[in-house]
Amino acid sequence: MTFSALQDAIVSQRDVSEQLKARIASQKDIMADTSLRTLALASVPPAPALSMKRRAVLKTQRAKVASIAWAPDDVHLLSASQDGFLILWDTQTALKEQAVALRMGWVLTCAVSPAGDIVASGGLDNVCTIFDLKQKTNEVSVPVAHELHGHNAFVSDCLFRGEAEVLTSSGDGTCALWDVQSECMTQSFEGHIGDVMSISFSKQNPNLFVSGACDDLAMLWDTRTGRSEQTFTGHSRDVNAVCFFPDGQAFATGSDDASCRLYDLRARRELAAYGQLSTTSPVTSLDFTHSGRVLVVAYDDNRIHMWDTLRGERNFCNTDKRAGG
Repeated sequence: MTFSALQDAIVSQRDVSEQLKARIASQKDIMADTSLRTLALASVPPAPALSMKRRAVLKTQRAKVASIAWAPDDVHLLSASQDGFLILWDTQTALKEQAVALRMGWVLTCAVSPAGDIVASGGLDNVCTIFDLKQKTNEVSVPVAHELHGHNAFVSDCLFRGEAEVLTSSGDGTCALWDVQSECMTQSFEGHIGDVMSISFSKQNPNLFVSGACDDLAMLWDTRTGRSEQTFTGHSRDVNAVCFFPDGQAFATGSDDASCRLYDLRARRELAAYGQLSTTSPVTSLDFTHSGRVLVVAYDDNRIHMWDTLRGERNFCNTDKRAGG
């Protein structure tokens, strides 16, 4: 087959693929006889009014805090700052319990293991670095326990799966699962055509995770097959944040297009969208409350919005737009 013929075949198959996707979307629309918001507005009372007040200020150096991660005890918090340190905080006292000096200051993400004594970081050095806090030599020094090399671009996000495995996402367009002790990549997940910015494991099924990327897509992956099981569209710009719903049957995304969207794995479609008429600021991060009734969203303009996930209504917006406010 000549190169020209190969190009024609690719174009032809792409057209067939687009036609199939359009038919699938049409069938989904036919089956969707109502919307989550319409149903909720008719039958679900509004969520109680929420408020937010500052509990404490955790002060690092003046450099940007790029990432935070809660420890399993919901008391300790890990921060990754571009002054070159990971810091473990006691949020009840607002005191630092441990500092970890990083070899490279351009950190982008951090994570805490389920037991709470192993932490990870990743950034512009393309490496996920693991530290065992039990091996600390003093209050500001913890030796590197493991380094996970294999990505060809920055490490944007990292998550522990148990104590022995770490999942990473990268600007090279892939996600990777690693065995910590051997420092080996056990699986690579390829399918995005842009930087992968965020990942989230299902708490109900740790074989499943979702990724969001700069190709405007979110993808559901199964580590047992190593493949993308579902692809979710709807955003018009980069997907910066993803988070599983507490029951593991749905997930939320946040995008540079200023919207958040709720997708259901069983329906294989979008259930709701939030915020697209309220702000033009990109979404930087998001998370659900324990019940899932409220989606808490941080935006690039330093505002925090809380959305009623059923009724689609904004329940709260902070008025202090100062960074860190």
